[in-house]
Amino acid sequence: MNELLLVTILVLFHCTLGQQDFLKSSNELSALFDLRSSLGIRSTDWPIKYNPCKKWRGIQCRNGRVTGINISGFKRTRVGRLNPSFSVESLANCTFLETFNASGFSLPGSIPDLFGHQLGFLMVLDLRSTSVTGPIPASLGNLTRLNALYLGSNDLAGSLPVALGQLMQLSVLDLSRNSFTGPVPSEFGLLRNLSSLDLSSNYFSGSIPSSFGSISRLKFLNLSDNSLMGSVPVELGNLSSLVELNLSMNALSGLLPAEFMRMRNLEVLVLRDNRLEGRLPDGLFSSLAKLRVLELRENKFAGALPVALWSLQNLQVLDVSANNFTADLSNFSLKGHASGTTVPHQRSLEDCRLFYAERGLTFDNFGNPESRQQPLPSPVPKERKRWIYILVGVLGGVGFITILVLVIVVVLRKFSNTITNERGSADVGRVPDGDSPPLPKDPTSVSSPRESFTYEQLLGLTSEFSERNLIKHGHSGDLYQSFLEGGIPIVVKRINLHSLKHYSYMIELEFLSKYSHARFVPLLGHCLEKENQKLLVYKYMPNRDLAESLYRVTKFEDDGLQSLDWITRLKIATGAAEGLSYLHHECNPPLVHRDVQASSILLDDKFEVRLGSLSGVRVQEGDMHQSVLTRFMRKSQSSVSDPGTSGSSPATCAHDVYCFGKVLLELVTGKLGISKSDDATTREWLEHTLAQISIHDRELVAKIVDPIYDRR
Repeated sequence: MNELLLVTILVLFHCTLGQQDFLKSSNELSALFDLRSSLGIRSTDWPIKYNPCKKWRGIQCRNGRVTGINISGFKRTRVGRLNPSFSVESLANCTFLETFNASGFSLPGSIPDLFGHQLGFLMVLDLRSTSVTGPIPASLGNLTRLNALYLGSNDLAGSLPVALGQLMQLSVLDLSRNSFTGPVPSEFGLLRNLSSLDLSSNYFSGSIPSSFGSISRLKFLNLSDNSLMGSVPVELGNLSSLVELNLSMNALSGLLPAEFMRMRNLEVLVLRDNRLEGRLPDGLFSSLAKLRVLELRENKFAGALPVALWSLQNLQVLDVSANNFTADLSNFSLKGHASGTTVPHQRSLEDCRLFYAERGLTFDNFGNPESRQQPLPSPVPKERKRWIYILVGVLGGVGFITILVLVIVVVLRKFSNTITNERGSADVGRVPDGDSPPLPKDPTSVSSPRESFTYEQLLGLTSEFSERNLIKHGHSGDLYQSFLEGGIPIVVKRINLHSLKHYSYMIELEFLSKYSHARFVPLLGHCLEKENQKLLVYKYMPNRDLAESLYRVTKFEDDGLQSLDWITRLKIATGAAEGLSYLHHECNPPLVHRDVQASSILLDDKFEVRLGSLSGVRVQEGDMHQSVLTRFMRKSQSSVSDPGTSGSSPATCAHDVYCFGKVLLELVTGKLGISKSDDATTREWLEHTLAQISIHDRELVAKIVDPIYDRR
């Protein structure tokens, strides 16, 4: 019966389309219809009445055979959303398939072996952000024609199969943002055609393989945010085609190889947050003439900064803070590249001066005495219109305090004067609509690309939500710690809808599914089985939140309380600002966090910020951008009336900024609880403290600094 149906469909295609190309293989036609059913592809994308080669979106054919399938960005049918899975067994019949792109389409489950065993013509496999789990099958090493393999932003784990070193035609390999462990295979050095290799944000250990120096065509290498140790291989200096090198956030030690001066095409060098030491090689920066970005902060480098560093014509970003560099700054002034020029679309120095003047403050151009009595210089030639950000780590704690308290006084006083201002500045334009992801139709149509856990799974992982696993009682749900298979730590938030009478969990789930940013807490999955109990699964943050980490009782009685150093506090302030900036200025319409306080600023093992408490995110009040998500968020906002919760906070960016200012004060003064309180006592303390802040009187500022540093 099925064969007769397929023959009938083929005849209808032939009669309707005449000489137009159509599928010649009944096996491939059957495979596409099976795929349409198993993945829940909508009729608007793959209409059943039409020839797949002509009318099905994302299908490419050549000589009547299917050569490409692209379902990136597709939405499932309602039935398909109920039980999404990686059901693509029918692809085995598409033997001429060259490209398969499912990026952004939820495919929870492991990668099938059929890709490596039965799709020998495959050249591009793109499974980014598809929620695939488990290890990479070694059978992918059979794809000798594979040119690009994208597996980033998933939940893949385990060690990498050495068989991937057999993919001699591979040009792009992206395995970033997963949970891979073990060493980086030295066999990757055999991939001589590789131009881009991204292994960032995993748990790789061991050393960087010296064989990487043999990948002569490599242009982009990113090994950041892992646990790599040992020295930087001198063989990397052989990568003469390299344009970007990022080895940051590891545990690398030793000297920076002098062989790096052979990488004459290098434009970006990021080595921050390691344990590298010694002097920078002589002649290094004379050779790296194309360098645009140099980040060396948080290492143990010493000695004088090379003079050639200041002569790099293309340098835009320079960060050498938190090292042991020495330099004579007695004649230092902001001249040349940083003399009155600003980044495009930023406010001018004159705008800054007027801004401070309106608030009773004096702006001194960051210490440049020449600008105090003289007008700003006339526009410089185009080739000199560049701003070099120099964060030299010789400023020490006092410099950090001065910068931070300046931000605080501007933020808090601006809020008190302009609380009705919805976005702070009318000069800040919106991001084009095209930058915003598709929006959901209703609270039941959450298109989360994360894994769907069963209730029984999470019940077992948390020992039936025992007190032993309980971390704390949050305002939107109780938090429990547990571990996935492979030892990956997680946090399970249990939301009881008997006591939480709104759909805030749906907003958080949809928000984290649609908006991706490194400063948001990573959502790993969810469970929506129970009618009155919803579960969200997050990546565990080892340093908990700022409220707990600012001061922490040590294991040794003699040490008493251990507090965060100034560099870490600045790192946290910057990270939180980046997350809020994304919500306010890069989302369209602008989104408001509404619960900015120390307890909502989560910290990973390296004190990188991940904003939490996202169940209160709303569209900014008064924004005229109407969309389904906008209406849903506003409807949810109006349904939340519980006093004392984040739901009662104003949905304005200005309020977020005000609360962020209180977080900054908490960082500087060490006074716990300021950011979560808004009672009369707190407001009185704020008024008193703000009176102590002056950018011209450091002794006055010192009175509000965390007193724990008086004992150091």
